[in-house]
Amino acid sequence: MPAPIQRFSLPSRLVAMAVLCMGVGATTIQPVWAAAPVASAPDPLAFSTTQPDHLPPLAPTRGAHGMAVSAQRLASEAGAHILAQGGNAADAAVAMGYALAVVYPAAGNLGGGGFMLLRPPGKQQSVFLDFREKAPAAATPTMFLDEHGNVLPDQSVTGWKAVAIPGTVAGLEEVHKRWGKLPRQAVLAPAIRLAREGFVLETGDVALLNTSTEAFRKDSYARAIFLRPDGSPLQVGDKLVQKDLARSLEQIARHGADAFYKGPIAHAIVDASRKNGGILTLSDFARYAPRELSPLTCHYRGLEVETAPPPSAGGVALCEMLNILGGYNMQTLGLHTAPALQREIEAMRHAYSDRRDLGDPAFVPNPSQHLLDTTYAAEIRAHIPTDHAVPSTSLKAGDASAEKPETTQFSVMDKNGFAISTTYTLNGWFGAKVMGGNTGIFMNDEMDDFSIKPGAPNMFGIPGSTANAIAPGKTPLSSMTPTILSRNGKPIMVIGSPGGSRIPTIVLSVILGVVDYGLDIQQAIDLPRLHEQWMPDAVEIESGAVSSSVEQTLEHEGYHFAPHAPWGIPEGILTGGPRLTDQTTGAPPYFGGYDRRHPGGAAIGE
Repeated sequence: MPAPIQRFSLPSRLVAMAVLCMGVGATTIQPVWAAAPVASAPDPLAFSTTQPDHLPPLAPTRGAHGMAVSAQRLASEAGAHILAQGGNAADAAVAMGYALAVVYPAAGNLGGGGFMLLRPPGKQQSVFLDFREKAPAAATPTMFLDEHGNVLPDQSVTGWKAVAIPGTVAGLEEVHKRWGKLPRQAVLAPAIRLAREGFVLETGDVALLNTSTEAFRKDSYARAIFLRPDGSPLQVGDKLVQKDLARSLEQIARHGADAFYKGPIAHAIVDASRKNGGILTLSDFARYAPRELSPLTCHYRGLEVETAPPPSAGGVALCEMLNILGGYNMQTLGLHTAPALQREIEAMRHAYSDRRDLGDPAFVPNPSQHLLDTTYAAEIRAHIPTDHAVPSTSLKAGDASAEKPETTQFSVMDKNGFAISTTYTLNGWFGAKVMGGNTGIFMNDEMDDFSIKPGAPNMFGIPGSTANAIAPGKTPLSSMTPTILSRNGKPIMVIGSPGGSRIPTIVLSVILGVVDYGLDIQQAIDLPRLHEQWMPDAVEIESGAVSSSVEQTLEHEGYHFAPHAPWGIPEGILTGGPRLTDQTTGAPPYFGGYDRRHPGGAAIGE
């Protein structure tokens, strides 16, 4: 009997597709597309779209000199335009970040924050930039509890008390200052033009706007921008013009981060907060600064995997899952066969059980080294049965973040191999549903990412973590997992996704698809997904993720499946060929894949 594991107790939208089948020992994978209906689970923040029941296969987008991928075509075009103008990946990423604030306002943001992983060309070290939001100085651990210690409904998700200090502008300006080549005015020009002149709304844009119609009606600034004059929702074909946001972007173009944190933008936001019961101050803004951290690093099948460190729990979970699965021959087991999925589910279960004690490294120690130790992964494998499910209750209590899935990812690589993966967020769609006065900027509801009442169940029924309790100046725990894979010191793959607590398993699915199963980057992103996060112990599945025979086999072994509406929007780049095994000599081409679970995204090559 193996010795007990030394464990640290740590804590939705795809069209229907059948599984991409692979027999045991097979070396070629042929997609099989089916039209099974998508089974939905309740998701109050989901937005609906009208899509066909299935999608035909799509080849990855090819670029000779670089690639930009995002959830909104106009933002991808902005990145590709900057690359074509002689900018590098940093210039393109900054341009895309600002452009998404205009054309993807539900999650793209100036009033939020995020993570960026940069791998500069040559022998320069990779950098992880944390520009996530911080709690205001007046924040307290009990600010969302009543006098009896009960959670006040909606206080942490709607309105000005839910707003933390935004980090996006500071982060983007830091990236441009340290790595960019083009003038700031040139990099912001696409976003300014899109805000000032407007852009024509398409189906995906309107679907996002429709998530928050009632919130727009309650905010006078939002109502004037995001509704028609008669108060009705904007429709496909309407033009969205954001002149207030254009003026804010113009101020940033002229004065950089100071315009946002010390100038008129900060004054307008703080004034709106003060008038509406918020706790933001000008000193909160003046003190904000992004921080540079060392990326987490692990290895999988000979590839270096660099990803997000705490205050992300996502990178730790991703590397722990890869370390566990690295001890199995997943290719031989076969894509989405019962044995392969059984190992994958148990890797997920153990990694998500190991997240509770993670938090902001400036406030709590993190056991990352232990969790990423390959010896620890081997101990876990020794305790994983291959013929029945591990009861989640047998693992010590952990924590899964209550982070919402309404986030966005953008990825970029340039001709010199400079690779950047960025995930940033307003938390819920349109954040706290308030605008910063006449700035045109939606504010986040990031305070909800803290444990509002440590020890009490969060919205998923999972105990909250003391390590993620509210404190002034603290950054909440996140699952965002921007990731870059490299071979022999050169980046070959960029990936990341929104999806809240499901982000690590989304990224895992794409990596397994590319590395173990020989899929091209678009096939790997299209691959139907599954997710297990320790508690609740049911395995969530998208339509087509598990065949009926595999499901029956695993149910007999004690697994329980919960059909769920599709989730996540990964955006990926692979260099050297559309598949990992396709290599070219000379200058490598770039291949982009975007998630078609929602309309509107694009991979644009340069």
